[in-house]
Amino acid sequence: MKAYWIAALFTAPLAHAHITVAPASAPAGAYQTLVFKVGHGCDGSATTGITVSLPDGVTAKPMPKPGWTINLVDGKLAAPLRMHGKTITSAVREITWRGGPLPDAYYDEFTLQARLPDAPGRYVFKVGQQCGNVRVDWAADAASKTPAPVLDVVPADMAMPLHHH
Repeated sequence: MKAYWIAALFTAPLAHAHITVAPASAPAGAYQTLVFKVGHGCDGSATTGITVSLPDGVTAKPMPKPGWTINLVDGKLAAPLRMHGKTITSAVREITWRGGPLPDAYYDEFTLQARLPDAPGRYVFKVGQQCGNVRVDWAADAASKTPAPVLDVVPADMAMPLHHH
């Protein structure tokens, strides 16, 4: 039986995720710190920008990062959201950090605070990685060489407080 598991590990497709999101799952309706981990540059070049596109139902604000500037792009929401007793129809849809540079030999993390959707599901965060004049789009499915980071939003535990800031 042990040999079967070892063989399964070596024959299973390897994940090519080089930009990941942590945690991998979080409760529906929660405020959650999301950390996007950049594991390397682009073909040896230093990373000079990271753009995170927020999926429908997710709102967020970025954490400042020394040596990096932040640009926010607002947009219309697919469906209005109720937040803090107000209905909102537009919010930040894209967050870009520019600066660094982050050499290929190092990794770094880019953090945001997100309000997660009330509906459980798999939420895809498309990420663009800029390395000088080269851009890599981490927006494909999991079988690709450039998969997008995915957050599994799970049903909220009724005992868990839903409002964390």
